[in-house]
Amino acid sequence: MKIEILGTGCTKCKNLEEATKQAVAKIGGFHEVKKVEDIVEIMNYGVMSTPALVVDGVVKSSGKVLSVDEIVTILSK
Repeated sequence: MKIEILGTGCTKCKNLEEATKQAVAKIGGFHEVKKVEDIVEIMNYGVMSTPALVVDGVVKSSGKVLSVDEIVTILSK
């Protein structure tokens, strides 16, 4: 599973990245977590509000910081 955190480096983006890493550790297995800060790449996803969580190329959330449990739920689907 490829997981991307889209954001320019703001506090909310960093919080989502940390929560995502905790969620990945909780579910186990190998999952690539990548931070995307390039504004052009972010715009290519059609995201207007960061932070955003992208799983296997599909935007799952944007504009809010998800909890670890919310991320686990998204990754488990």
